[in-house]
Amino acid sequence: MPTITTRDSTQIFFKDWGTGRPVVFSHGWPLTADAWDAQMVFLSSRGYRTIAHDRRGHGRSAQPWNGNDMDTYADDLATLIEKLDLNDIVLVGHSTGGGEVARYIGRHGISRVSKIVLVAAVPPLMLKTEANPKGLPIEVFDGIRAGVNADRPQFFRDLSGPFYGANRPDTKASQGLLDSFLLQGMLGGLKGQLDCIKQFSEVDYTGDLEKINVPTLIIHGDDDQMVPIDASAGQASKIVKHSILKVYPGAPHGLMSTHQEQFNADLLDFIEN
Repeated sequence: MPTITTRDSTQIFFKDWGTGRPVVFSHGWPLTADAWDAQMVFLSSRGYRTIAHDRRGHGRSAQPWNGNDMDTYADDLATLIEKLDLNDIVLVGHSTGGGEVARYIGRHGISRVSKIVLVAAVPPLMLKTEANPKGLPIEVFDGIRAGVNADRPQFFRDLSGPFYGANRPDTKASQGLLDSFLLQGMLGGLKGQLDCIKQFSEVDYTGDLEKINVPTLIIHGDDDQMVPIDASAGQASKIVKHSILKVYPGAPHGLMSTHQEQFNADLLDFIEN
């Protein structure tokens, strides 16, 4: 399997398909690079080079005890970009991956990046605070931690429903899609996935978003049950300069799968125009 080695000797798995201008994808929790397969095939078939990695602690990457924090995730992404010598990149991040993309810009700058796409992304801050009243209370994230720790397979099976909107009467989610969520989640390690909960919920990405000065497309479903739109895309679109907010009516958190055709078309249009 293709891997790169980070500064702390962690092996990071990645996919590298096609040739042309690079589009680099960062996945959500608790998924893997496989979550982007449909987008990678779509774009690579149209003259783009697509790259997606499994975050440390997830998928086929190593499962170290330490380093499961957003600064290190961003540094891992930087190592991948530098070792593949990528430039003029379109960076695409879903959910936690959106935080990873934002923190990459905050720590490593914009010199290799030309455009950014944030999809159902967690920035600027998921946690409810006095300064962020639209966020979710800490008890929500404590409940996720408890569920993962107590019975991770069942928790992921249950979570797949609201993740893809399968608990809605007009759902577009198949049973196979829900099963894929469980299978991808169980490839990762318990320690890394538990640590990652804090990173997607309690880390403030406001300062990172303020450093983004390239065209940015923000896509979010208004029925996202995982990352409520008002606390995330609604705020991020006000912070990021040159950003476009596109709301998908009725779309769930995993909209790149449930609304694949629409999302792929919007992604290609943004890249090319």
